Amino acid sequence: MRTERNLTRLDRVFARLDREPERPAHIDVPRMSRHRVALFAATLAFYGAIVWAVVITSWLVRLDWQVMFFRPYEQWSEIHAFVDYYVVLGQRGPTAVMIAAWLGWRSWRQHTLRPLLALATSLLLLNVTVGAAKIGMGRLGPHYATTIGSNEMGLGGDIFPSGHTANAVVTWGILAYLASTPAARRWLSALSAVTSLGVGLSTVYLGTHWLSDVLLGWVAGLLILLALPWFEPLIARTEAAIFDFRDRLRARRAGTVPALPTPVQVPVRHKPRESAHDVSPTARTPKAPVYLAPGPHSARSERTPVTPVGSRRPPHPHNDRGTRGTASTARPVT
Repeated sequence: MRTERNLTRLDRVFARLDREPERPAHIDVPRMSRHRVALFAATLAFYGAIVWAVVITSWLVRLDWQVMFFRPYEQWSEIHAFVDYYVVLGQRGPTAVMIAAWLGWRSWRQHTLRPLLALATSLLLLNVTVGAAKIGMGRLGPHYATTIGSNEMGLGGDIFPSGHTANAVVTWGILAYLASTPAARRWLSALSAVTSLGVGLSTVYLGTHWLSDVLLGWVAGLLILLALPWFEPLIARTEAAIFDFRDRLRARRAGTVPALPTPVQVPVRHKPRESAHDVSPTARTPKAPVYLAPGPHSARSERTPVTPVGSRRPPHPHNDRGTRGTASTARPVT
């Protein structure tokens, strides 16, 4: 009786860590569908509404000041140490290293650079868009506010929108964006939403950001994730260029030169020599050139120059070709 050994959890882990023999064909690349475009437009409109509400010093700014005067870090001081560590999940350096390590393993296992290139593209978009908004609006934070009730815009600050919140949305949301199955995408989307929400509220608890900064940071990060399918063709071209460069570099190190196509040589068949007894009556004899007269070949000095009216050489009694006016065996040159 044959029994099969049950795989342990460690066996399954090692099987998961094994590299696949070739790139999987089921990798799902998100496309910019109409639903995604409509969601992107709605999110962009919400982004503009938040900025306008802060610029005109609306109820949102008054809510910011009320939360600041509430001082959550004094109301719940017992969780201060935990929040100090939790907010690190929104810092760009540590989170980028952790996510890059995971996506690097996926790239190695699946023989593709798309996970790492998607992460690099999203972080580049994050730095450009959020950094430009911070510098352009120049809002001061709660700890540096100058006038009670004002929006603190245009005073040289750099907290609007919240970089911690936007970074948490992008770095943890990229895992859901690159998920292989719909179920994994749903679970990772929920996990990234909870993580980024906790990071944003942690900055409000510590008093480093206004509540409106966190709202705009969430929206800014979501815009980057929604816009990523527009950059998928660029990611694919970059991946192909990197692989081509790698192949050329390997060939150069190995000292191999791509071989030129060798010309096809057609074997020449030599006809066997034919003897006098083997000549068939149907065999063709080579024709003489047009400019040669038929008959035996003679030297140039022995030939008689001819013209259409006859020979110009005076008659000679010993000439065996006959006297002037007799028929000549030579024909006029054509």
